[in-house]
Amino acid sequence: MMKRMFWGLLLLLSVPASAQIEARLDSMMRDPLTETTQLGLMVWDLTDDRPVFSCGHRQLLRPASTMKLLTAITALDQLGEGYQFSTAVFYTGDIVEGTLLGDLYCVGGMDPMFDYSDMDSLVNAVKQLGVKRVAGRVVADVSLKDGQQLGEGWCWDDDNPTLTPLLVGRSPEFMPVFIGKLKRAGINMDDATIASGRVPSDGTLVALRGHSLFEVLREMMKESDNLFAESMFYNLAASSGHRPARAIDATRLERAILDRCDLNSARYRIADGSGLSLYNYVTAELEVAILRYAYRRVDIYDKLLPSLPIAGRDGTLKKRMKGTRAENNVQAKTGTLTGVISLAGYLTAANGHRMCFAILNQGVLKASDARDFQDKICKILCEN
Repeated sequence: MMKRMFWGLLLLLSVPASAQIEARLDSMMRDPLTETTQLGLMVWDLTDDRPVFSCGHRQLLRPASTMKLLTAITALDQLGEGYQFSTAVFYTGDIVEGTLLGDLYCVGGMDPMFDYSDMDSLVNAVKQLGVKRVAGRVVADVSLKDGQQLGEGWCWDDDNPTLTPLLVGRSPEFMPVFIGKLKRAGINMDDATIASGRVPSDGTLVALRGHSLFEVLREMMKESDNLFAESMFYNLAASSGHRPARAIDATRLERAILDRCDLNSARYRIADGSGLSLYNYVTAELEVAILRYAYRRVDIYDKLLPSLPIAGRDGTLKKRMKGTRAENNVQAKTGTLTGVISLAGYLTAANGHRMCFAILNQGVLKASDARDFQDKICKILCEN
């Protein structure tokens, strides 16, 4: 008996580690979950730059919030980490004896982090000009993007963010809050009218508040925040030079990244930046390709990696893979929609090799079953 165990162990040790991993992953393809649901899976060894395992990796599936990876990587590529999501106030006309004989313009940059303290700063800046009364208009400039307040293919009964360039505390109620705070600051607004329009080229900047792309990126990825992702998506669209920007302007830039990854971008459907849309269709192969693209670009990878949730530690992976070798190792973006559970990111295998992976489970009735399946795959990749 001991002799058989010895030779069995010796035989196991003689099998290359990569072959052992492939065999264990292959056994996972017989999991009961795969009998009733769709699976797209791909694992890539970044150190050796070769595929490790794939199954259904070219099946078109909904990515849920792993769609945010494409948004983030394209934004880091096109905009850079220092890009500012800004909100500004301008004025036109003259200030005569405390009265603004002109207009105030609020220019929205779709900053999802703009809060009430930022609003107070803008109001204080107006007051410091010596303005005690506004005789003209208070104009909302929302020309950054089109008027669509929901994304294409979003479910009407979902918890959807409102897509508008002027935000305060995540709310679209920017103008009422701004005017209310001006009044409380002692500025007479009785003669002012509310309007919409674009700030003229001769407008004078009063104040600007902003947050960097890297600040937005961290919240967007760690907590899978859909508003943050759509804000990044439309700022990306606006960077193409189109005003008002449309979703299609952002998708063109994302498709250019896919083409650079040697993928035929026409094979995929990209509808939004957050993954809320039921019209998004991508593959595990696509997600692995963009993760590989980011890994080869140090300027992108060094900013993307710290934004990703860490297994067993933070973000949307805080409670997963605890007490395993995957804990504090797997850094990945999660995705959840009704019937869709996904996971894509990076890890270090037991042999020290960096790997990236994408797992798309679709047609899942019980989300925990798919998460357990994904966690098992990550554990296999991290174990000796």
